[in-house]
Amino acid sequence: MTLIRGAPTPLARRRLLRGGAAIAAGTAGAALLGGCAGAASGGVGADGTVTVELWHGQTDTGRKAVEALVAEFNRTHPKIRVDAGGGGVLADAMLQKVTAALASGSYPDIAYIFGSDLASVARSPRVVDLTSVLRGGATPWADYWTPVRQAVTLNGKVRAAPALLDALAVVYNKELFRRAGIPFPRAGWTWDEFLETARKLTDSGRGVFGTGWPGSGDEDTTWRLWPMIWDLGGDVVGDDGHGIGFADQGVQALTTVGQLADDKSVYIDPKPGSEQMYKVFLSGRMGMVATGPWQLPDIIDAKIDYGVVPMPTYSGRPVTISGPDTWTVFDNGSERSRAAVEFVSWMIQPERDVRWDVQAGSLPLSTATARRPEWKQHSARTTGLQVFTDALASARVRPIHAAYPQISMALGEAVVSVLLGRRSPAQALRRCADTANAALLIPR
Repeated sequence: MTLIRGAPTPLARRRLLRGGAAIAAGTAGAALLGGCAGAASGGVGADGTVTVELWHGQTDTGRKAVEALVAEFNRTHPKIRVDAGGGGVLADAMLQKVTAALASGSYPDIAYIFGSDLASVARSPRVVDLTSVLRGGATPWADYWTPVRQAVTLNGKVRAAPALLDALAVVYNKELFRRAGIPFPRAGWTWDEFLETARKLTDSGRGVFGTGWPGSGDEDTTWRLWPMIWDLGGDVVGDDGHGIGFADQGVQALTTVGQLADDKSVYIDPKPGSEQMYKVFLSGRMGMVATGPWQLPDIIDAKIDYGVVPMPTYSGRPVTISGPDTWTVFDNGSERSRAAVEFVSWMIQPERDVRWDVQAGSLPLSTATARRPEWKQHSARTTGLQVFTDALASARVRPIHAAYPQISMALGEAVVSVLLGRRSPAQALRRCADTANAALLIPR
């Protein structure tokens, strides 16, 4: 059986989710703007071969997948040599690494940047505008999933190429459902049904929890709430751009989270990365967990008899969240920029994208990739994978906004305070709004 492998691993992929809240955008932006002193020199050999420096931040299977594709590109493009040294850091530390590099004036040609960090990075004039390249590329712009297009577009311009795509759905333990005499969940189920199911699955005598929720207050805590807020008609930032767009919807979503805590049907993981929460699920002591496709290899390895179902809804309309990441290109002179753009354009075409998806754990970046026989075969061999792919049709992304890290941290704190019974949903949301609204008023 061919399994999805995380990008690069389930733990590392969860770190990706925390990237948006890792650094305050104002601090990062200031450093990036300070990097305008000058581009790095060199990179063009005496024979005209252009060397492109790629910082990918991948390890394990992700690194192997990148290096295999780079080797093929180098073989087929003799006048371009991509150096896939990786940048010397993991992907979750890439923002700090790139920020410092831009400030010093010595930076890579391409870097793997989290979608939630793109707004901060794109403030640098050294980021290459890819609008004409992607919108007029070999793969029609409309073929990319909506979350992909949203994740790389800022102020109407395409500021990066898509690198990795995922979606959130609910994975459930069939054996625990059978033991509790509960029918398996089905698409279109409601949050009230989710709450009732979590209560019925919980068995304190056996140490079984209905579900789990990250409780460290990081991005892993926050991003699970956004589909609930969007489903209720809210948004991360309000229409006027000066305040949050979820004052009322946030209270309702937090009330659902609070009910899980009141019912004692939720395992709250206090540690960053949600490692303990997933261990509980993998040990057969959790009925349901909201997660992404990166978790499937561990679930299969643990021999859990599992199923996958779309996220519950309030409205009956399907909605989920996707956290795409990007290949961001930096200007090191016209020759290196041209070569870097040629490489990322080559990487994201369906015939290469499908190899990266299968080997490194991404969902297909475009419907064209999803139609390829390699992806169809891979999806058919992996239980539940098609549910994640189908969810892309209703997926949204976190906004590319420089204040997002502060909003995320404020909402993460609100979620934790409700989970632990320290504040009511209304109190928690008011505190969140005070912090987030102040961040939105800071000039960017």
